[in-house]
Amino acid sequence: MIGLYTKSLENVWFGVACDEKEIFATSFAPSKERVLQDLLGNIPFNVSFQKLETPSAFAEHAIAVLKNVYDGRCVSENIALGTGHLSDYFRKVIEVARLIPVGYVSSYGAVANVAGGSPRAVGHVMALNPFAPIVPCHRVVSADLTLGGYAGGLDAKLAFLNREKRGCDTEQEINVNGKRLAVFPVEFVLRRAEKE
Repeated sequence: MIGLYTKSLENVWFGVACDEKEIFATSFAPSKERVLQDLLGNIPFNVSFQKLETPSAFAEHAIAVLKNVYDGRCVSENIALGTGHLSDYFRKVIEVARLIPVGYVSSYGAVANVAGGSPRAVGHVMALNPFAPIVPCHRVVSADLTLGGYAGGLDAKLAFLNREKRGCDTEQEINVNGKRLAVFPVEFVLRRAEKE
């Protein structure tokens, strides 16, 4: 059974749909209703669920991880995501996006070079990401290092990236199964955004 749990922290509602060991969806929004709507839209079909008034220890922990990512903190643990109901391609893109570290961004094209498919296909997966911001779709931007799109709105994406500034100044490469994922400091995107 999947439990839905919501909690308000510092005027933002956070929500998680999980069992005792995996997260199936996460959400954050200004209202509890919106969070519940997002969670219900992202949990697997034909799986029973219930709204939890009292969270399990795992649900409470998942909310804490969600809040830390939202606040721009580094989260080193790799909390388990329930992705079995997603397509192979969707899972590949999610796994690659999850590797983009705090303080950096990558492009839709760079993610596609590692996961397969096209930049547009990566953008589609990011737009449907059921694990935001644990899977940091806000860290995936256009090839010219402009913001690109974001389901929560570009202002929200920009706010995330501002919270994740780390003062980095050089691009890096991450080895992913023998392929290289290019990542760029968040500051590169923020400077572009200031000019526009």
